[in-house]
Formats: sequence, structure tokens, C-alpha cells
Amino acid sequence: MDKLQWEAILNQVQKPGRYTGGEMNSIIKDKRDVDIRFAFCFPDVYEIGMSHLGMKILYSALNAMDGVWCERVFAPWDDMEAKMREHHLPLYALESKDALHHFDFIGFTMQYELSYTNVLNMLDLGGVELLAQNRGEDDPFVIIGGPCAYNSEPLADFVDIVSLGEGEEALCELMVLYRESKQQGLTRKQFLRRVADLDGFYVPCFYEVTYKADNTIQAVTPLDGVPATIRKRIIDDLDTAHYPEAFVTPYIEVVHDRAVQEIFRGCIRGCRFCQAGYVYRPVREKSPEVINKQARSLCDMGGYEEVSLSSLSTSDYRQLPQLLEQMLSWTEPEKINISLPSLRVDNFPRELMERIQSVRKSGLTFAPEAGTQRLRDVINKNITEEEVLRTAETAFSGGNTGVKLYFMMGLPTETMEDVEGIAHLSQKVVDTFYHMPNRPKGKGVTVSSSVSGFVPKPFTPFQWEPQDTVEQLKEKQKHLVQTVTSRKISLSWHDAQVSNLEGIFARGDRRLGKVLLEAQKRGCKFDSWGEFFNYEKWMAIFSDLEIDPAFYNARKREFDEVLPWSHIDIGVTAEFLKRENVKAHEGKTTPHCREQCAGCGANRLCEKGCE
Repeated sequence: MDKLQWEAILNQVQKPGRYTGGEMNSIIKDKRDVDIRFAFCFPDVYEIGMSHLGMKILYSALNAMDGVWCERVFAPWDDMEAKMREHHLPLYALESKDALHHFDFIGFTMQYELSYTNVLNMLDLGGVELLAQNRGEDDPFVIIGGPCAYNSEPLADFVDIVSLGEGEEALCELMVLYRESKQQGLTRKQFLRRVADLDGFYVPCFYEVTYKADNTIQAVTPLDGVPATIRKRIIDDLDTAHYPEAFVTPYIEVVHDRAVQEIFRGCIRGCRFCQAGYVYRPVREKSPEVINKQARSLCDMGGYEEVSLSSLSTSDYRQLPQLLEQMLSWTEPEKINISLPSLRVDNFPRELMERIQSVRKSGLTFAPEAGTQRLRDVINKNITEEEVLRTAETAFSGGNTGVKLYFMMGLPTETMEDVEGIAHLSQKVVDTFYHMPNRPKGKGVTVSSSVSGFVPKPFTPFQWEPQDTVEQLKEKQKHLVQTVTSRKISLSWHDAQVSNLEGIFARGDRRLGKVLLEAQKRGCKFDSWGEFFNYEKWMAIFSDLEIDPAFYNARKREFDEVLPWSHIDIGVTAEFLKRENVKAHEGKTTPHCREQCAGCGANRLCEKGCE
């Protein structure tokens, strides 16, 4: 297609800036100097993908290599896809405008299970064979990474390589191995066999899965001498790890248009529902000096008015006061706001709030997760109602009149009394505002309580637990609405059907591959978007293929069951997760890592152990 025809198409779609490329700080290389081309794909729209930190890091790391050109690809919105299919325009990378099938590697970052159909749709749009077994010697290698890759089995039919863990070093090693293999004239299968021996890479075609009569897994058998278990990759020293000096600056508004500075990886807390808290262990911190230098570079190069300090629990960063002292020396005079997401209610001092809001006030969000102390102990949240209310008072005394609270519904052992607790705790936060003697006069308060449906995830203590059915979640949602009596409480919740489908694929096995393939044929895509999600279509597909979705999310698993991800080693041991599951049912908590080591096993991955 010529340039004029392409421009004519862009004039007929919403937000053409999603598809043009050419942004400041995007990387263009001379193809004559490149021998490996990598298409980094985000299986959602541009505005979401351009807000993702992992994509920014890996885009920069790969492009720092001589002879490697990494380009960006995003899922086109429905209007653009229709025009592309009408004019036979393949999905292309933003930098070169070359179609996906021209690349050596097509990499997807898998952040959410409901993006799986977008992966298949993007491959189809890019002219790439969907089934890995049908790809030939000249076809690209499809590789996935990210949190969903820890159970990649539903996608095993479609991917050649799975990257487990942190990719900055691992992907660069993969590029070196590929270059060597090309020079040696290895076949596609010979190269994949070498990849299977590379630390942190799982090649599904070399593992055979067999099943019992009851449909549970009999065994995952390695073939051709590949490792029986695959251990994730981590980076020991974040101070020396690659980090971008500049982010690509989008032309259009994106979800998070700000500098993002990672301050540490891992989490000390051990919340039993949180997959990220286990798969990203052990905890490793960056030094304040490195963080400050990198943050300033991002702001200088991108002109940002806000810098976000990113981690799973930012207030657990041990040198936060020293870091803020360094950063405020330049952010305050330059009117740059510092955002601290993922704050804990049990270590959020008033002085910290006053310092970070010296430029401008931003909304405060906290996550009690459960409405009663009993259920917070079950999930090992390790915060009390008094701490929640004290934190709310701190926020209100600083001039805030709005607080967001995050809860989950459908947690193991949950009762209707626990559901009512969400409303009661929200009301107590409202009451805290009005009981303050120095509250802002003439102002009201808004407590926004968001309630998501709990989805059991692999590599958590709740990976063996049944998920609430759609009917159970809807009944609890209805009861919660009836319990809330104040107009000061704004209540929202996630669609129970969406949570149900997420749960099916979160703990699914390879047999779900044919479900995904059929879903792509029937037009399923953007399943996390309400205007596209069609639960009835999905249930019809399961019925037509004679696969019971309840097998994957509505049954309790025994501790001795072989799980689809049992051959993956994240460092945290199965024995530890089992102990935590038992303690959850006993209502017993586990201290966080800095109070007492619980022996999860993750420190064996890092020379320095947990920080």
C-alpha cells in the first residue's frame, strides 16, 4: 500500500496518532546495520501499552544492542482493524511500518488473561501462522513474557518461547544465541533446543502433557533432554541494570503520561492473594542516588510534570525519606509532582504526605482488601481497622476530601458478614472525616470503594482454592449495595462474568488452546473492554467444544495435584505456599519478611539474598 492510501485510511479512523509512529525518542535504525529484528507487541491499544513500564525498559535494552532493532506494535482498535482487513494491510510496527511477518521475533508482554485473544488476532493481522507447529524455517519466533507467562499453558499451542522472569539480560542473551545459531546454519528446531537450555526460557514444544481419567494432569514430561524444571530469571543488582534515559513521548494522550521510576522489585508483605508479591521475589532495592539520577533524566528528556515512584509497595522502600530529600531539591522548584502509588496504610506518615503534595495534591488510594479483620488475617494483609482509619484521618487533615479504597470480593472463607464489612469500613472512613474538629468547613467527603472479584492465581497460597461462581459474586454484590446507606460512599465493582473468564484462563492448561483458537475465529477480541466482551459467546464455545469451564476455576484442588505450572520454578517453594494456605484457613498471619524470614525459598535466587 502506498503512502497516500495509508494516510487516507488514517483519516477515517479514531485517534490516527495510535498508528503513525514518529514520536520523539522513538528509535530508528538503518536496516543495513541490523541483523535481528524484534517486534515488541502489547496486546491492547496504544494508550495502554505506551503506559507500561516493562515495555519501555525492554524496548530500550534491546535497542542498545548493536545489530538489533526493537520496534513497537499495538492492537489496532476495531475501526482500524476493519480498514486494514478491507485493504489487505497487515499489522505493522510503528518505527519501520513493516509487517509482523517480516520480523525475526514477535514478542508479547502478557499482563492480563483477557488479552489472549488479542495475541491471536494480532498474529493473524500480521500474516503470521497461529499454530507454532505449523511455522516454517522463515517464519518469526513468537515469544511471550510477563506475569501471565508463569502459566503459559493456554497459549502453549501458539508460542515458540516463553521468557520467565526479568527480561533485560535474558532477552539480550537470547539475541546473542540467535545470531550465533544463524551463523552456524541451525534449523528452527535446533535453535529452539538451544533456547531450552538457556536459563529462564521455557520452550513448550519440548514438554509433553498427559492427563488422568478425571481430567487432571498425569505428568509434564520433558523431551529431548531438556530441563525438567525451568527457573525464572532475576537481576541481582538493579543499580547496574539497564534503564532508559528517555521514554518515547506519545503524540496523543495515554493512560499514564508521566515519568515512571522503578525503586525496587519484589514485596516483603506476603499477601496471600497477590501473585505479583510472590513471582517478583526476592526484594531488591535501587539506591536513592541511582533513582534520583534516572528520574531526573526522564523528566529532562521528556518534559514531564509528574514522576511516579513505582513498586509493589512504595512506602516499604527503606530509604524513602533520603530519596525524597534528593528528589524534592529539583522537583519542587521545577513544579514536578512526585506520585507514590501502592502505599500501605500501616506506614504512611503525615510528614510524607505533606512533602509529596507540596507541589499539588493528588488523590490518595489505599487497599484494605477486606472489610473485616478476620478476613484480612485470612489473606495476610496485616493491617487493622484502626490503622485504616488513622491513615484516613491523616489524609483528611492534609486537606484531602476524597479517598479511594480497594476491596476484593469472593476471597476464600468469605461470608456475607465479611461483605457487609466493606460497607461498614467505608462508612467509618466517612465518619472519620466528619468527626475531625479541624475538618475543612463547607466541604463534603467522598469515599470511593472499588470492589473486584477475587481470582485465584498460580504461585499463590490460594492457587488450590475454588473461585466464586458468577451467581455467588452477583449475590454478594447485590447484598453489598443494600448494605451501603450513605451517599458519601461511591461504590463500584467488576463484572462477575469477566472475573469468571479471567479465572478460567489463569489456571488453565493446554486444552484451552483450542478454545482460544475458536474464540479468535468467532471474532473475540478486546475481552477486557465492556463494548467487546461477550460472555454468552464464550460459554457457547466451551459448550460446543465440550470443555467444562468450571473444571478450571470452580473446584478445589488437592495439594498433591500436578498443576499446569508445576514444572516452573519461581524460587518460592510449593511447600511454603501450602503452609500459607493452611495458615489462611486457620486465620493465622505471617510476619512480613523484614520482621521474620518465613523461609519462602526466594533468597536462593539472588547472591545477596533478600534485601
